[in-house]
This record gives sequence, C-alpha cells and structure tokens, in this order.
Amino acid sequence: MTTPVAQRPEPMLYPTDLGGIEGLSFATVAQQFPIKARRCYLNNASIGALSLPVIAAVDRFMHDVRDNGRNEYPNWCRYADTSIKERIARLIGAKPSEIAFIKNTTEGLGFVANGYPWKPGDNVIIADIEYPSNVYCWVKLAKLGVEVRWIKNQQGRIKVDDIRALMDDRTRIVSLSAVQFSNGYRQDLESTANLCNERGVLLNLDCIQWVGSLVLDVERLGIHFISVGGHKWMLAPIGTGFFYCRHSVMDRIEPPTVGYHTVDKHEDHMDYDLVYRANAGRFEEALVNFTGIWGLDAAVRMQLKLGPTEIQRHIQALTSRAAEGLRARGHAITSPFGDDERSGIVSFRHASIKAEEIAARLREAGVDLAVRNGALRISPSYYNDAHEIDRFLDTLPPA
Repeated sequence: MTTPVAQRPEPMLYPTDLGGIEGLSFATVAQQFPIKARRCYLNNASIGALSLPVIAAVDRFMHDVRDNGRNEYPNWCRYADTSIKERIARLIGAKPSEIAFIKNTTEGLGFVANGYPWKPGDNVIIADIEYPSNVYCWVKLAKLGVEVRWIKNQQGRIKVDDIRALMDDRTRIVSLSAVQFSNGYRQDLESTANLCNERGVLLNLDCIQWVGSLVLDVERLGIHFISVGGHKWMLAPIGTGFFYCRHSVMDRIEPPTVGYHTVDKHEDHMDYDLVYRANAGRFEEALVNFTGIWGLDAAVRMQLKLGPTEIQRHIQALTSRAAEGLRARGHAITSPFGDDERSGIVSFRHASIKAEEIAARLREAGVDLAVRNGALRISPSYYNDAHEIDRFLDTLPPA
C-alpha cells in the first residue's frame, strides 16, 4: 500500500493586509501595542515597543519554516529583495537597489569605515558627543594613518560652520548622528549634505534616532550613506535594520566581508568568480535575518500607512506638551528645542535629585524613560498619547 504524500501547508508569508495594517489610523493604533496596558512607555529611543502586527509577521515566518523547511527559500529572497526593500526605500526616499539589510546600526557604520580605500594622511570628521558606535570604527583607523578630527559641540549642537572649518583636501568622510542620542539635537542635514557635496566629501549618517520619528528624503538631500537599526523608533525586532548606499558612490566602498550573497550566483555554489552584485545587496555577505526582517517589514508598513509626516507631527505635539509641562514644574530642558533642531527626544534635569533616582521612582510607578549623560530622556512614539505624557508629568517629583 502506498503512503500518500502529505501536502505542505500553503505559506501565509505574503498577505495583502498584514495583521490589519491597511485599516490602521492614529485613532486605532494604540490597540496594536500591548505594552500600553501595562506601562507608560516613553523609552522608544532605547528599545521601541513591539506591536501585534510585527509579532504576527515574525510568527508567520517561523511557522512557515516549521511547516515547510527550506522550500520557500527562493521566495524569501525574492520577496525581501523586492517588496520589502521597496517599502523601506519609499520610507526614506531611496531606490530599492540602494538598500541592504543589516543587524544593527554599528554594522552599517562599519561598512563605510572599513570599506573606504584609506591612505595615510586622510582624515574623517566626527562630533565629540557621538554614540560610541560612531566613534570606535573611526578611531580604529589610526593604525592606517587616518586622522580623526573632532567637532566641538556648542551647547549640544553640531554647527555646519564648525564642520567646514575642519575640512581640507584630505577630508574623505564626515560621519555624524542625524539626531544626537543624549539630547535629541537634530542635525541640519540639508546644509551638512550641501557642504559635503560641494567639497567632494562623503556624508555618512547614523540615522537610528531619526528614521521612524522624522521625515527623511535621502535622494533630495544628497546623502551618501545612512544606517538604521530597527529596534528603536522603527519599533521592529532587535537584530534588524537597513543600510542605504547611494548608487553614485556604491563602487567607492569595498564590502568589508564577502560571502555567497555578495555575488549573484543563486544556487551555483561552485562558481568562484567574485563579481559583486550590482546593488547594495553586495553588503549582505550571507543569509540575512529573514525572521526579523519579516517583523521589520510589518513595522515599515505601519509607518507608511500612518504617514511619516503625520508621525512627525504627532510625536512633536507630544514632546511640546512634555516640554511645556516640565518647564511649568521647574525642570530644566537640556535638549535643543528650536523648530529646526528638535526631534522626538526631550532631555531634562531636576534641580536637586539625581536622574538615576528619579528614573527608578518612575519605573516603580510604571513610567519608563532613560538616563543619558546625567539627564532624564523621554522619547514618545506614534502609539503614545497625551494622557501618557500627563501621567509622566504627574509622576515626577516637584522641582
């Protein structure tokens, strides 16, 4: 008797409406974030909260591997390289061929630092208040004879004129945080990019504190590289992210590591001719984190549905409410807060109580924020609301 062959379940990887995203609005988005029932979570600049659609997307991929093993692998690759990269590109004003998947922002910064053809005497310009990931990869280049030139911040601001003053004919790269992690200062990207393009210098940006909270158009601005980890404002799984490499400069950066995904050979594993893929996929040296990328895609789809402009407007309304309440209660705002320099971050200090002590008190009361550089830092996202800002303010000790 012949045993019937079981039919493998139809994969549910590519639904047209991923977990109700097509019906999403600011009026309903709160229902998609379970953390709101437990916490007043204002720490999205550290690790963003995960939504039900993101978790469902990850589960869908895991169930497909459970039920079908490798059978869908060619379709995973095709879908990630086309549909998912198209949506990421749309979010930041890029082309899908300019997007590569990365596991975190540090990896993307390393592509540029370790892939540029440095010569002794070249220099790179960075700021003196950068997150360590945008420092160590440049300091490491000293053994190649590369000089690091430091922009001295002015009250937490990185001025374009100060960048210009450090440039000379051996300046190769300016590498900055688009938004400074400690105080939320928003770099003037247009003026910075214009300066770099005028001087023939590459502009490399850590955009993890920008994308997901502020509108970005890399093509219009003339930015060369950005790196974005998914686990902060993108509200995507840890271990996900994307790297943008402008087509016009792609051949100026050598992939620091290479593997079978660096080339475009599909299943021909015995062809050893090392010819890079014609797109940013050349930086994906091996199997990417498909599980997390499915969650990243859901997070991107949610942002596209709500709209980057509307998300920025919503977040800045919340930070304005918070700043007004903090000032009324006697707290000192340490974030630059002009219209052209504010972001989704508000940093502040109490007159006499240490930030760590206040953060611990708030955590006990169910309110989450961060401590950075001796100041308290809140970072509300699009799922947060005015009631949570008021709860946060009411929980603070009087100044």
